[in-house]
Amino acid sequence: MAAQPDWKRVASLLHASRELDEIEETRLVPERKVLYQFSARGHDFAQILLGLQLTDAHDAVTVYYRSRPMMLALGVSLEDAAAGPLARAGSFSGGRDIGVVFNLPGRGGPSVLPACGGVGAQYTPAAGWAQAIRYRHEALKDPSYARSIAVVLGGDASTATNGFWSALNIATTLKLPMLFYIEDNGFGISVPSVLQTPGGNIAANLRSFTGLTILEGDGSNPAQAADLTQHAVALVRMQRAPVMLRLTVPRLSGHSGQDTQAYKSRETVQEETARDPLTSLHAFLVPRVMPQAEWSALAADARRDVEAAVAGALARAQPDPQELTRHVFWREPDGSQALQEQGGLLPEGYSFAGSSPRAQPEATRINMLTAIRRTLDVELAANPRMVVFGQDVGPKGGVHGATLGLQDKYGVARVFDTSLSEEGIIGRAVGMALAGLLPVAEIQFRKYADPAAEQLNDCGTLRWRTHNRFAAPIVVRMPGGFFKCGDPWHSQTNEVAWVHGIGWHVAVPSNAEDAVGLLRAALRGNDPVIFFEHRAMLDGAWARRPYPGNEFVVPFGKARVVRAGAELTIVTWGAMVERCELAAAHSHVEAEVLDLRTLSPWDRAAVLASVQKTHRCLIVHEDNLTAGFGAEIAATLAQEIFFSLEAPIERLAMPDIPSPHSPLLLKAAVPDVARITRVIQQLASV
Repeated sequence: MAAQPDWKRVASLLHASRELDEIEETRLVPERKVLYQFSARGHDFAQILLGLQLTDAHDAVTVYYRSRPMMLALGVSLEDAAAGPLARAGSFSGGRDIGVVFNLPGRGGPSVLPACGGVGAQYTPAAGWAQAIRYRHEALKDPSYARSIAVVLGGDASTATNGFWSALNIATTLKLPMLFYIEDNGFGISVPSVLQTPGGNIAANLRSFTGLTILEGDGSNPAQAADLTQHAVALVRMQRAPVMLRLTVPRLSGHSGQDTQAYKSRETVQEETARDPLTSLHAFLVPRVMPQAEWSALAADARRDVEAAVAGALARAQPDPQELTRHVFWREPDGSQALQEQGGLLPEGYSFAGSSPRAQPEATRINMLTAIRRTLDVELAANPRMVVFGQDVGPKGGVHGATLGLQDKYGVARVFDTSLSEEGIIGRAVGMALAGLLPVAEIQFRKYADPAAEQLNDCGTLRWRTHNRFAAPIVVRMPGGFFKCGDPWHSQTNEVAWVHGIGWHVAVPSNAEDAVGLLRAALRGNDPVIFFEHRAMLDGAWARRPYPGNEFVVPFGKARVVRAGAELTIVTWGAMVERCELAAAHSHVEAEVLDLRTLSPWDRAAVLASVQKTHRCLIVHEDNLTAGFGAEIAATLAQEIFFSLEAPIERLAMPDIPSPHSPLLLKAAVPDVARITRVIQQLASV
C-alpha cells in the first residue's frame, strides 16, 4: 500500500494557497496593486500533492502561470509567493516579469526552471533537463542523479502546442525520466478542450504512443489523486522513462483576473463548484484523519500567516529603476560581472582551458568549415560537459560537414541527431544549460530557426527576467547566406533579428581564423551566442587561413581592420568582407575596411574612430536594406559624430526581397564587387 501524504501539511498549504488567491482577487486586484492575477483555485490541491513528491536534489520542474501552489509545496515562503504578483524587489523577477511566472534555483533541492509567458514553452526545456540527468549520471558518472526526474506542468490546451509534441517525441524516443503532468480543466481560456484535442482527452489519444505510460484520474478526489501522483513519480524514478499523468480539475475562477467566465453555462459553473477539491479534502479528512476543530485551526492559521505575508510583501521596496538595464548579459556595461545562481558551467566552479588573443598559426591554410570542425573537436576533448546536436549532425556529420567524424570520436551521448523540430532543439538546449551542461545546437539554415523563435527569445531574456538567478549559455550554430545560388529558404541572413533579440551575442566570422577565435570565445563564455556561418565562406578560397592554435580566442566586440585607409571607411561583416576588400583595391581610393566580426556587441569605438579619421562611411551588408543592422550603425554615426561627416552615410545592401534562386537574379540582388567599387568612388568624390 502506498504511503499516505502528510495530510496536515497538504491541508495547510491548500488553505494558504486559497487565502493568497482570495486576497488578490477581492482586494489587491481591485486596488490595482496586483495587475496580473491568475487564480489556482481548483488546480491547487493536485499540484501540492505533486510538489511534495519532488524530493531529489536534482529534480526539476517547469511550470506555467497557474503554478503557485506547486511553489508553496516546494518550500517557497508565503511572503515571496505574495511579492511576485506585487512586483516587489527580491521576488522571483524583482518586478521585471509578471508575478505568476515563477522560478527557483535548486539551492540543494529541486529546481523550478524559469517559467515563460508563452503557452507550451515549458515542455522542451524540461526534456533538456531530463536528458542532462541521464548525461550527468551515465556519461559523467555522477551517482547522485540516479533517481532524479524532470517534471513539466501544463494545462490541457497546452497539449495542442508545438512544444508539447516536440517534447513528447524527444522523451519517448530517448526514454527520458520525464513526467508530463497535465491539469485538464476543460478550457483553454474560453475554448473548450474538444477544440484543442480530439474528444477533449489527450491521454485517450496517446494510449498507443510508444514508450509512454499513461495514468489519469480525478484531481479533486483526495485518495485517487494522491495514489496516482505518488505512483506516477515512482514510475519515472524507477523505469527512467516518460509517464503522462492527466488529472481532471475544476477551474473555479476565470482564466485571469479580468475573465468573467460569461462563456460558461450556469450548469458548468455549478458542476465545477461541486468538484472543489477543498470541499472534497474536508470531507475526506474530517473526522477520519482530523477533527473539525483542527481543520478550522489550520484554516485560521493560514489566514493569519497569509495576511502577515501580504503585509510583509507590501512593505518591501519597489524595484529600483536604476537597475533596469542590469543583467542583460553577464558582463555589465561598466565592465563588472555578476554570476548567475544557476545555469551554465561557471556557477558550479568549472574552469576552462587556457586562452589567448594571440594566434599561433600553422603552416597550412584550412577552409572555414575545417576550422569550425577542428574547434568543436578541440573543445569537446577539453570539456566533458559539452554536447553537440542537431538534425543530421551525427553519422552524416551535418549537411555542411561541420561535425563529420565527431560522433565516431566522442560517442552518441555527446554528438547526436535530433528529431526534426527546431523548437525541440533549442528548448532542449536551454534545459541542458540550466542543468549545468554546455549545449552546442545546430540549426541547419538560418530560415529554419523561425519555428524556434519563441525558445530563442525566451533564452535570451532569461538572465534579465529572473534578475540574474538563472542564465542559459548555449551556442547556436546557424549557417545561412547565398552559396552559388540563393533561395528564400536556405539563403536568408537576417542576422539583425538576433541582434535585436535581447540577451544574445551574435558572431559573424568572415574567415577561418576568426571562426576559430569567435567560436572558442562563444564556447567559453557565459551568455547565449548565435554563431552565424556563411555558406559561401565555408569553403571559399579567400576565407582560408592557417589554424591559429588551440588557445586562440577573438574577444567579442573587437572589429578587425582588414585594410587601412584615410579617405573613406567601409563597415561590413560576413561574406561582404571579401567583396569590400576587393572593391577597395579596385577603387583606387584609400578606403579603410572594418570587419565587425560580431554584431552584438559591435565595436562602436572602432567605427567612430575610423569615420572621424576618414569623414566618410559606407556600410555594406547582405541582409535587406530596411531595418538591417547598417541602419543602427548609420544612426549611431549621425548621433555621435555628425559634424565630422563630409558626405552622407551610404548603405549598400539587398533590396527588400527574399534571396532569389536564379544566379542572374542573385547577382542583381546581393552587392557585388563592381557595385561596391562604384559606390566607393562616388562617395569619395563628394
